[in-house]
Parts: sequence; C-alpha cells; structure tokens
Amino acid sequence: MPRTAEPGAIEVALPKGAVTVSTLSTSPSRPWAAVALAHGAGAGMTHPFLEGFARALTDAGVTVLRFAFPYAEAGRRMPGPAAHAVATWQAVMPALGDLAPGVPLIAAGKSYGGRMASMAAAEGAIAPAGLLYLGYPLHPPGEPEKVRASHLPLVTAPQLFVSGTRDPFVQPVSQLADAVDACPDAEVLWLDGGGHSFDVAGARRAPEVTGAEVAASVLPWLRARFA
Repeated sequence: MPRTAEPGAIEVALPKGAVTVSTLSTSPSRPWAAVALAHGAGAGMTHPFLEGFARALTDAGVTVLRFAFPYAEAGRRMPGPAAHAVATWQAVMPALGDLAPGVPLIAAGKSYGGRMASMAAAEGAIAPAGLLYLGYPLHPPGEPEKVRASHLPLVTAPQLFVSGTRDPFVQPVSQLADAVDACPDAEVLWLDGGGHSFDVAGARRAPEVTGAEVAASVLPWLRARFA
C-alpha cells in the first residue's frame, strides 16, 4: 500500500467540451472492494475527513479513488449544474474499475457528493454494486419541506445512509427513516450525537480521526455485502 495517495486525472465529458479533474487513489495489494469517494459541496477531495476515511478503508483492504467535481477543479466554491456532477460520476466509475479490476465497485460521497451519486444511479448513468452516503443532505437546514428524496426509490443497488442524529440536514430524523423505507434495499446507520460532519458536541476530535472512525463504522456493512 502506498504511504501517500497517488495523484491522477480523469477526463469528464461536459456539454461545452471535455474537462479534466484531479484524482487521488490509495490501494492495498489485494483489494476486496473499491470505493469512489466524492467530496461535499464546500470542501475538496483533500479535506482531512476524507483523508482519514480513505486511509482507514485502504488499511482494511479497500481501494479508494477520490476525485474533484469540475467546479472544484476550476477553483469555484459553488457547485455547478447537477448534470455536470452526474457526468463526473459517469467518468469516475469506469476509472475505478480500471484501478481495481474484478472487485465490487461502490459509489460513496460526503453530503452533496453522495447525493449526486444517488442521482447518477437513479438516472442509470452509473450502476455501482452499492452506494454509501456520508451525511446525506435530505433537505436544507431548517427547511424540512424541501425533501430531496423522490429519486431514491429508483436506485436498486444496496444503499447505506450514514447520518448523525444531530445533523440539521435530516431533522426530523423520521424523514430520513421514511425516505429509506421507500427504497428497495436501503438502511440507515445512525451515529449518536453526530452533526453533519459527524462531530459530537463536547468531544473535540481532529477531522481525520472522525473520518477514520466513520470508516470503521461502515466496514461491517461493506464486508457483509461485498467481501
């Protein structure tokens, strides 16, 4: 396993022409699964939480490919059109398969990145073996009437929603439970006291430590489904 993430790049076909986005990959010698890991709307692929999450999965035998969405690659803070994110996912999954041939391919993402993966899967743009959402943004904070879940029942692959019980994007938590119940094969892993970044009030932890702990919490699901 490399001590540091290996840099790379992927070409993404957008309506106004192809763009290239950066990637980082970590691979064990004999992976049993591979995860494409997308960043959230306000943080790039090198965020310490994702660093810790990726390293912990790789230490457990999972190849991880992180990548930038086109807006982040261009240095913009606000996400571009959802179609651009879907096109990025469409380019990333084959690249993940090339990086780790012959193992189950999982689409995962923090917040926005996970929601874009779910949209890509619902549209049939990608067909991962499973999807993993780290803090799915069910609705904007304080606006529970604006639920972003109508497409989720169209996703037929297994889905795991990892959510903190204090996350303002899923309050009331019963809304997320209802959305998951409407899916063909989905479940929620609740992290008690966790916020949207899985921070726990009164417990100061570095983001990379939190990321590693969240990775440890999802490994049983990954092993049970895909090992």
